[in-house]
Amino acid sequence: MMLQYNGFSGLKTKRIVFEDVFSVLDSASLEHLKELTARRRVIEESVNATSFITEATAREMSGGLTSRSQQNIQKLEQYLPLLENFIVQVNSISRNKKLLILELRIQWSSTLSSMKFRFGGPKFFQINSLKYELGMVLFLYGLTIRERAFEVFSEDMQQSASLLRKAAGIYNYLSAEVLPLLQSILPPEKPPETTTNVSSAMINICLAEAQAIAIRIAEKQGLSNGALAKLHYGVTQLLDEASSVLQSEPKDVSRKFLEFIYTCSTLHELKSYRHLAESYKQSEQMGVAIGLLNCALSKAKNLPGEQSWRDIFKSEAYKISDMLKKCNDENAFVWQQKIPVDYELPSLEGRTVVTTTPYEPQRWEREIAFSS
Repeated sequence: MMLQYNGFSGLKTKRIVFEDVFSVLDSASLEHLKELTARRRVIEESVNATSFITEATAREMSGGLTSRSQQNIQKLEQYLPLLENFIVQVNSISRNKKLLILELRIQWSSTLSSMKFRFGGPKFFQINSLKYELGMVLFLYGLTIRERAFEVFSEDMQQSASLLRKAAGIYNYLSAEVLPLLQSILPPEKPPETTTNVSSAMINICLAEAQAIAIRIAEKQGLSNGALAKLHYGVTQLLDEASSVLQSEPKDVSRKFLEFIYTCSTLHELKSYRHLAESYKQSEQMGVAIGLLNCALSKAKNLPGEQSWRDIFKSEAYKISDMLKKCNDENAFVWQQKIPVDYELPSLEGRTVVTTTPYEPQRWEREIAFSS
């Protein structure tokens, strides 16, 4: 089983009406602004859970899509090209007009902030920049793609892994192309979703989850224990890198999010030890196998706080403990091999077989004639 982190749900935003802020010269430009507002409004209603349309209506409006995550992906993919175009259009106007962006009052909450609540409701962070809007919408897009990946996991593991690689590509674009332009204007109190470190961590998390699925597929295909050990440790290395890039923001990022990364990393490390031990057992090096299992058990002592994670963690620890008991019994009666000390044991090696699917932003060209 895979660990899952559901703490991303709950992202909120405040309403934006573009045509109330920007004046335009003609009816076509006004319609473009209204379309932008309308596309954003359906996203607002979705994340804020304020839509009153029925499931049947939502399905009909989306062209027959039955999955909520699919419907939300469609909404985001209809808004992002308009937003990308609007940013280009605004960048072409004078500095005085750009000051109008301040009146948009772009506000988003955070699901990763350690201070995400205020007075019983979500804490909103206001940053009056269209790059902030683009960054938060892209972050939400990546989350929604990831949500869809876990939704299809039981039916189509190949598609699930493909979606996670796509999400990783979105975060890679966000980290490399969007957020660096935002950093100079970020206030001290900001949502972690706007930092390049968090997006970099999300790349690794999505790739680690995609590789975990690739391992499940490889297990069904009968891949050797030695190869499986390397793939599991590759997941650990990806997650350790994610944890490392977040070290500069330990106070701003939710402890539960950090615990998820650490727990998932440790779980795959345990799996790597178990498969490597199995490999040595099969080659009749029982002493080495026992030493590796002892190392694994020493790392399985600290159980995570989340109950669902704890159950999966306990299950893996039980497999290791049961295997160790059997190996010790067999070694005592048959092999009688010496058990190496820790520094004599082979080190875990990692291998990564997944890569990001590059995200290519779309832009639906709409000429907007702003009034003077």
